[in-house]
Amino acid sequence: MTALLRYQTALLLRSQRWLAPFLLYAAFVGVGLRPGEPVLGALGYAVTGLVPVAAWAVRVCLGQEPAAARTVTAAAAGPARAHLAGILTATGAVLLVGTVTVLAVTAVSDRRGVAALTAGSAGLLAATVCVLTGAAVGTLTTRPLIPSRGWSLATLLLGSLLALVTTGSPAHAALTALTTGARTPTLPLPWTALAAALLLASASATLASRAAGRHA
Repeated sequence: MTALLRYQTALLLRSQRWLAPFLLYAAFVGVGLRPGEPVLGALGYAVTGLVPVAAWAVRVCLGQEPAAARTVTAAAAGPARAHLAGILTATGAVLLVGTVTVLAVTAVSDRRGVAALTAGSAGLLAATVCVLTGAAVGTLTTRPLIPSRGWSLATLLLGSLLALVTTGSPAHAALTALTTGARTPTLPLPWTALAAALLLASASATLASRAAGRHA
């Protein structure tokens, strides 16, 4: 799996397809936030964008290989493992971006009434939940489950939106915890949402990888 992850990461960096989602996210954060804003509100805004970015990144990684190269990779490592490596590569890349963003936002925001460690921890947990939820959306809305590019993109956008606004979604729960923490003396950490996001992402990756194995 390590070799597959290195291969997928090298493909992602060389293809430059990562530029579109990550630059869009940088613009989203840069335009919407200013130094000195209340830290929890700023963190909530910043991590919201990680859901569609993670979904987009998964879609990029699962479609970046030419068909012939994908066939060779599947033959060498197994189609399920190759598919899983693409999902993990995208998820890890967005987690890295989310972590850097949370640390930067925490450093430049107004932390009055909230300890830096507490705010940073809540932000990192919420970012992880949003990335995992977005990765699940991306996994379920691209090949082999939805091979059509048009339908794949439409369901990815709809799924990302629903993940942010639907009660019961891990991402919605994590963002609600940050919003609630801004109005209460104690900041609830979204551990339950994290567990739910891990379960959702794992189930989605397992389903898609098995489907990739059957379609190989």
